[in-house]
Amino acid sequence: MNVSSKNALVGLCALACTAFVVVACGSSDESKFGDQGPPLADFEESGAKLGDPNVTPDGGDVYANDPPPQWCGPAGQPEPPKPGGTQECPDDKNKPGCACKTAGETAACWTGLRANRGLGVCKDGQTTCKQVGETGLVWGDCVGEVLPTSGATKGPDACQCFSAGQWKIANLVPCYYEYTNNGAQSFWSISSHIDSGNGNAVCPAAGPKPGAAPAEDWSTSTLKADCAGTFHICYRIKVGDSANPSPSDCIVGEACTDGDYTTPGAEQPWPNLKGWLGKDDACAQKWYGIMTTQPDKSPGYGEMVVKGKSVRCDVIDDGAGNDFVFNRLQYCPSKCQTNNTDPVCVECGQKGQGEF
Repeated sequence: MNVSSKNALVGLCALACTAFVVVACGSSDESKFGDQGPPLADFEESGAKLGDPNVTPDGGDVYANDPPPQWCGPAGQPEPPKPGGTQECPDDKNKPGCACKTAGETAACWTGLRANRGLGVCKDGQTTCKQVGETGLVWGDCVGEVLPTSGATKGPDACQCFSAGQWKIANLVPCYYEYTNNGAQSFWSISSHIDSGNGNAVCPAAGPKPGAAPAEDWSTSTLKADCAGTFHICYRIKVGDSANPSPSDCIVGEACTDGDYTTPGAEQPWPNLKGWLGKDDACAQKWYGIMTTQPDKSPGYGEMVVKGKSVRCDVIDDGAGNDFVFNRLQYCPSKCQTNNTDPVCVECGQKGQGEF
């Protein structure tokens, strides 16, 4: 009986820059999670009546053509308060020319649609209350705000839910084994785990393929996004090239995790990625073959995918109800395990992160 094993490191920049930092490097991977913006409620000005909470004192509809996003928050979490004011001067935007109370006071301002506010590249500006005439006080220009890019339908420039953020994973190291018993050769893949003492990735003991995934978690992770919601996120390892992914690229390992992301813009601990056991031994053999016979070649890449729903009721998928791939990163060639001074290997390590 003979057993040999290999693990693989993740390329943090030298190999993965075009797929790793999607927005900064201009990868062809989309950096947002869905083509559709939040569904809009159907408000008709002609049907507005005084006494309706959506109707302003001047008889106009404060939500006309710009309703606040729908609410699909977790059970028990209250819906954000509805804005008041008037159609021209709603109290949640502090628009230029609208009344204010104290000269010199500053406040956040927004002149765009509520559905885009605070998402992707969009951000509030700042306005200052200024005196007009002897007694009038109005908000000045909205300085520094960033609105959606004209014509943008995807990515951060479109300012839609889940179009900017980062998923950080502490351990992305897979383990691959060749097992020979009485002349019969087999290959298999399995997750590593983090050693509690030194923080390094550790592969399971060598031997025949186990019947179940390891009990130890594969990795911890954190998530930061521009929109709260409930998300199913997976990391898949495939044989192939991240710059030219193919539907035929086989999967050597996968781990998924579910959770509620609660505070937009904050890095939040995410449920651990559980240990996994590869289901495609032929794919593991392909990876192992590249690792052992082509030390200068990357054996494959990692793929980050998501599916879920935001608190704004955005459906997060690929537009057809399937998982959406929001990032890919390339693994380092096997030579980097023993030669970390090679320019190709300088940024290799066991951690990874995907920006979208």
